[in-house]
Amino acid sequence: MLNLNKLFETIKIDIKNSKTIEELDEIRIKYLGKKGVFISYIKNLKNLPFEEKKKYSIVINQKKQEIISQINQKKQKLITLILEKRIRKETIDISLPGRRTECGCFHPITQTINYIKHFFLKLGFQSVNGPEIEDEYHNFDALNIPQNHPARDSHDTFWFDNIRLLRTQTSSMQIRIMKKEKPPIRFIFPGKVYRNDYDITHTPMFHQIEGLIVDKNINFSNLKWIIYKFLYDFFGNKVSIKFRPSYFPFTVLSAEVDIINHYGKPLEILGCGIVHPNVLKNVNIDSKVYSACAFGIGIERMTMLRYGISDIRSFFENDIRFLNQFKYN
Repeated sequence: MLNLNKLFETIKIDIKNSKTIEELDEIRIKYLGKKGVFISYIKNLKNLPFEEKKKYSIVINQKKQEIISQINQKKQKLITLILEKRIRKETIDISLPGRRTECGCFHPITQTINYIKHFFLKLGFQSVNGPEIEDEYHNFDALNIPQNHPARDSHDTFWFDNIRLLRTQTSSMQIRIMKKEKPPIRFIFPGKVYRNDYDITHTPMFHQIEGLIVDKNINFSNLKWIIYKFLYDFFGNKVSIKFRPSYFPFTVLSAEVDIINHYGKPLEILGCGIVHPNVLKNVNIDSKVYSACAFGIGIERMTMLRYGISDIRSFFENDIRFLNQFKYN
């Protein structure tokens, strides 16, 4: 027992005097390792009577646990000292001005939305945002979209329950505005929309701007004039535009608008049409007195075409090298 107490005091001194984690590890191996001092003590117990063997086994294990605890405490102190030393060495004065100050910029999507809003403001359109969590009535029913339409399926739409969903289009704001406002109506509705799709040309969340005019004697010629004016302003007068007959449940007549690229290939950029009489009926607007036209613009598609971007996912990766290209646009 006397030798064991002396050994324990020696170990305590060694632990106290250790300056590095490496030294501490050497002490641990020396005394507690497979070939360490404590193992030799345990081996010698076999020569003692049973009662003494039992007594000394308990003492040795207690001493061993105390040493382990002291080593861990010392190790934590050394780690803290190393960290404090590194902090002192690497400390910088954050109140000093930086060597270079860089100006940020709006995201290209935001730039496109602001550009489009500014254009339609000049034509007398008001801009209104709407809720991104919609109900089935505003997103589908009131827009003349039948119950069996594939857009209602879960593989196309993100549903919360049987009624609520993430809106699939900003067209739902047509219904909300026409219920609230009296004709004449002239609004655009920018915002995020959600569809269950993801590849180089589609993302689960993207941006749209919906446009709506309700007035007396609105016809397809009025709609075409607006579309031409907008696209010539956005892309330049040299762009070639083509209207192609299409189908949407909430418009009749309906058309999709293509831009013809340098190779003569059409690229779809927006959909438009004369608002269906059933939609006007759903919001208590007399379709015999008033008519309406609407158009929906995909912001990502417009931005990609304007700046020659091939992968829509670039907008959401936040690569500073990509975003810096739009600093002066």
